[in-house]
Order: sequence, then structure tokens, then C-alpha cells
Amino acid sequence: MSLVLKNVSKTFVGKLVVDNISFTMNKPSVFGLLGTNGAGKTTTIRMLLGIIKKDSGDITWKEKTVDRKNVNFGYLPEERGIYPKTKIIDQLMYFAELKGMKKEEAFASINKWAKELKVEEYLQMPAEKLSKGNQQKIQFMTAIIHNPELVVLDEPFSGLDPVNTEILKNIIIDLVKNGKYVIMSAHQMATIEEFCSDILILNKGKTVLEGNLKQIKEEYPANRVEIDVKQNIDNYIKELDLEIENVTNNNYTIKINEEDRAHKLLNKLISEGIKVDKFEIKKPTLNDIFIEKVGE
Repeated sequence: MSLVLKNVSKTFVGKLVVDNISFTMNKPSVFGLLGTNGAGKTTTIRMLLGIIKKDSGDITWKEKTVDRKNVNFGYLPEERGIYPKTKIIDQLMYFAELKGMKKEEAFASINKWAKELKVEEYLQMPAEKLSKGNQQKIQFMTAIIHNPELVVLDEPFSGLDPVNTEILKNIIIDLVKNGKYVIMSAHQMATIEEFCSDILILNKGKTVLEGNLKQIKEEYPANRVEIDVKQNIDNYIKELDLEIENVTNNNYTIKINEEDRAHKLLNKLISEGIKVDKFEIKKPTLNDIFIEKVGE
């Protein structure tokens, strides 16, 4: 057992912003910390990294109380934290040395990550000359340059195009393979669903859902079916009083409240000689679950 938060609370100016939350990370993985704006995510992150003090509860890393001396962590905040007028290489060396790295070690790490993130050509440029996406990649480098054990990523894919998003995704997967503990906070539920084995959803500082994502989804009944056909099937869907959620090029997503009705539609299509290229009954997405829990 490596990272444990137990009954942690924090109050600011008489307002309880984190209310008795608990979770654990027992092995290298990606943990999803979710919530609406103002739910208490950033405060939780800052407490578990020892940046601010908790009011009550326990936060331990490898069975030791967390402070900035005994946790080798990397933190990518949502806000930009790089200097616009300073050369990228100088900033990265500065941050590396703050983490206790020697110059030779820091330079080798910078070159390694610059190559992986495809930002080598920008190292001699000031940050203000870089696009938002490339600035994000540089900021990501500052979080991992010193080979931390615990990595906290707050909106890591902000500003990235699909190509650079894929690069960053592969690096995060490799971090876990190399024994890192990663906590990720993001508003893109599909991204969290792709990465995270366990999640915690906060609403107004309170835990509204926590646990293994796969097990959580198993508790929900199927609520939609995806059907891919070669022709318009709107009439068949209306006959069974089903609702089309989305349709593009005859690829239908249809809302259901019981699986039998989806199978009735499939049988109807087959009996009418309509070729069905895809038929998939789906559980609610994490986005559906998130809206159910905090949508009010």
C-alpha cells in the first residue's frame, strides 16, 4: 500500500471545501480524481503533495506522513507555470536543479524527454514563441524530468492536438509500466475512462462515488445500443418507440431502457433483409455516470 488518504478535510475562511474524503492507491496505475469546478480537486491535490496543510485526517506515502521531503513527486498544474521570456532549455535546467538534479543528469533527462515529446527544436526558443500545445508539453516535462515516483496531472491534454495527445497518452502508459503512481484530473470523461482503473468523484467537497471503474459500470444497466447499417432505419426504430440519440452515415446510437427491446430491433432488421454491420449493447459511459452524480 503506497498512497493513502483517510478522512481528509480542509476548511478555508469558514467554508468546508474538502469533506472527509478517503482513497488508496495500492499499485502503479492511473487514478482519476473528478469533479465539477470548485468541487475540491485542486485542494485535495495540494494537500496530498504537502503544498498546503490539511485540517484533519491522514495522508501517507509508503506508510510515512506526506511532506515535501519524503515524497518525490511531479506536479502538472492546470495553470501555466512557465516563464514566457525565458529560453525553454534554461527553464528546464532551473526546474531540474530545484529538484536536486546535477547539471549533467538534468541535461541528459531534458534531451531524452525533448526527443520523446518531439520538442527538441524549441529548446533554444523563449516559451512565448511556442504554441499552447507545445507549452503544455514543456510543462509536462517539468513534472517528470526528475523521475518522480508520484505524478499528479491536472488537465494534462489541455491544448493538445490529436497527434500530440497520442504522444502524451503513450508516455503516461509507459510511466505506469515503469512503476509510477499517476493521479489524473480532467474534464474529458472519455480520457479518464481510457486510462483510469479507479476513480473518485467529488461534489461540493464530498465523495459521491469512489471505486473501481469497471465494477462501478457493471452495476449499471445497459442504456444504449449502437447499430451500423447501410441504409436509413428510422421507421423501424420508431415502430418500437425507441429514441435516436445520434446518427451519422447510418451509424445509429439508440437509447434503450431494457436489452430485450434492442434485440427486438435487431431481429426486425434481419427479418427485413437489412444487413447489420455492427450491433453493440453498451453500458453507461463515465460521462453519463458523472452527470447523474453531480448534474444537479
